[in-house]
Amino acid sequence: MAAPLAGQAGAVLRDLALRSACLRGSFPAVQLTPRRWLNLQEYQSKKIMADHGVTVQRFFVADSANDALEAAQRLKAKEIVLKAQILAGGRGKGIFNSGLKGGVHLTKDPKTVERLAKQMIGYNLSTKQTPKDGVTVKKVMVAEALNISRETYFAILMDRACNGPVMVGSPQGGVDIEEVAVTSPELIFKEEIDIFEGIKDHQALQMAKNLGFKGPLQQKAADQIKKLYNLFLKIDATQVEVNPFGETPEGQVVCFDAKINFDDNAEFRQKEIFAMDDKSENEPIENEAAKYDLKYIGLDGNIACFVNGAGLAMATCDIISLNGGKPANFLDLGGGVKEAQVYQAFKLLTADPKVEAILVNIFGGIVNCAIIANGITKACRELELKVPLVVRLEGTNVHEAQRILNESGLPITSANDLEDAAKKAVASVDKK
Repeated sequence: MAAPLAGQAGAVLRDLALRSACLRGSFPAVQLTPRRWLNLQEYQSKKIMADHGVTVQRFFVADSANDALEAAQRLKAKEIVLKAQILAGGRGKGIFNSGLKGGVHLTKDPKTVERLAKQMIGYNLSTKQTPKDGVTVKKVMVAEALNISRETYFAILMDRACNGPVMVGSPQGGVDIEEVAVTSPELIFKEEIDIFEGIKDHQALQMAKNLGFKGPLQQKAADQIKKLYNLFLKIDATQVEVNPFGETPEGQVVCFDAKINFDDNAEFRQKEIFAMDDKSENEPIENEAAKYDLKYIGLDGNIACFVNGAGLAMATCDIISLNGGKPANFLDLGGGVKEAQVYQAFKLLTADPKVEAILVNIFGGIVNCAIIANGITKACRELELKVPLVVRLEGTNVHEAQRILNESGLPITSANDLEDAAKKAVASVDKK
């Protein structure tokens, strides 16, 4: 079942590969590392930026039509943009089950904001990126609409190749940076920043100049770039991407839309930000998995995949597909493994009625295979496992792990390698 995987987890990994390749050009690879498990709504990202002195549109958030009306009146703006707040992209072309078309609307009349909000809040919005039934809109953002006279692209990200932050910019914004990098690589500019010395005034000014800002706007853009860098450091971001980073006819430099990715290792000191994580649009099983530091992505096959590491998960799903099977999910155990996690993982997998077999594929680098084996046997006994179980373990303490499984007396099928495991898992389903 390679297609669903490619459409979900694969999209994240391919995006990394594509961006790195496109931004590489004549300089070393730039690697973007998104924090896929922290989801912030647009208004939350804008508030973080505003709190750090970055210029964004004036906005309010409303969870009722009446609040939206009051917000529109308080803005006293020439034109207002009303945006449904969901995590999925493609809102502008989405459709509500109320009949309203579009999750983004422009108007000059606060009463129209109220009327539109009534058709948004509490209704499901369907886009190309949402489930078929859409996602329920609980909040809307009421913002000042600004004209954009010119759009540029600007990002700050961690680059492993230079062991620190890198600025990447282009005078062509408002479009996919990957497309610009392919068609006009000369319009992609990169500047490394010494993380110990910080961003220098001349670096910010040069980037502003490269982005095409002129006259007084050049200094304004440089000031915004420095504030974005300070934000990047203060919130432990791995990426701050602003597209468009634009200028207005009135002479403002504004961050109109931004994507912020965070270093999950810094969660202990960014508790306020991580507490903002919006899990309301996740599948319930994903939220349950997260309670035990498990990463779960559901697919539509019938062979459950229990692995450690996203790369191994991708390979496991792919090899199941190549052998004629269909993965039901991938569940990533991660590195710091405890027996209780293994038990909870099996509990999640067996709760899925689609699952007709389970394939465990663990490479014990920092993971102790014996802990996995003990967790597997405990889960099999206590959950009274009813579906075939194929286990392939390799690495640290693997011989002890194999002994535990072999002496358990449980109907566990061992596999020599990944190919063997996939064939046995597919065959166990075919026998039913």
